[in-house]
Amino acid sequence: MREWRVKRRERTRQLIELGGLIAKAELIELTDDDRAVILGLLIEAAAKLKSENRDQQLLLWRRRGARAFAQNQLAEPS
Repeated sequence: MREWRVKRRERTRQLIELGGLIAKAELIELTDDDRAVILGLLIEAAAKLKSENRDQQLLLWRRRGARAFAQNQLAEPS
């Protein structure tokens, strides 16, 4: 397979996974699928990552995300 196809598939997979995270965080339902609101939330998060408290914010979000993943795995039937 050509290299550009492999890169395109990798990029497509990444975008699908990121969209899944938006859904997992319930942002679609909580915003009534308002794309402008979702983009605004993401821009706000990016602004926080540009601040002096970047490392502290990343740690907080990483912990919350890890807990959410762990809780979701426990809730799924095996």
